[in-house]
Amino acid sequence: MAILKLYGGKTATCTRRVATVLHELKVPFELIEIDFMNGEHKTPEYMKFQPFGLIPYIDDDGFILYETRAICRYIAAKYPASGLIPAEPKANALFEQAASVELTNFEPSASKAGLNLFLKKMGWAHDDAVVTAQLEVLDKKLDAYETILSKQRYIGGDKLTLADLFHLPHASFVTLGGSDIMIRRPNVARWYNELVSRPAWLAYQDGVKTTTSY
Repeated sequence: MAILKLYGGKTATCTRRVATVLHELKVPFELIEIDFMNGEHKTPEYMKFQPFGLIPYIDDDGFILYETRAICRYIAAKYPASGLIPAEPKANALFEQAASVELTNFEPSASKAGLNLFLKKMGWAHDDAVVTAQLEVLDKKLDAYETILSKQRYIGGDKLTLADLFHLPHASFVTLGGSDIMIRRPNVARWYNELVSRPAWLAYQDGVKTTTSY
């Protein structure tokens, strides 16, 4: 069987999200690095496989799939024993609830704030007004996270799921940009610190790389 190929940028947040899940499940993969800084992801050749011209996508022995969370769900579904997508109906419903919370309540503000904080840290053009506004939104959302995490270990219950791992790239981006928003509340801090300490996340601190053994 051909090794799974991950087409993306080694420092791109969405590529790292997929790579983290692959590492978590010990799935060998080859990174095919796309030069997105020079627009390789907008070339006709690339867009044959990702029609929106975004990264990443995967080629799993001829099966092409794009959209980060769909990719992660597919990988977890291939390895159901991991429990990253619970099978029991109620546990699965709570997972889907948590995944929806990440997508609708966390990602929009965290991604905008994180991107501009990163640009600022690098000395590049950024928008401080966006940072201020989006961190204010995120701060209010994290009040709800604190309530949830005061009652359970993870965002979808007492077991780790994809919903937790989905948070990692942009939560880390916000922190690396200089904000302490992820560690102001005790239960959010506990949860966040556990996630960023996982070997699957730490493996790619210097960028995603081909990983064929664990």
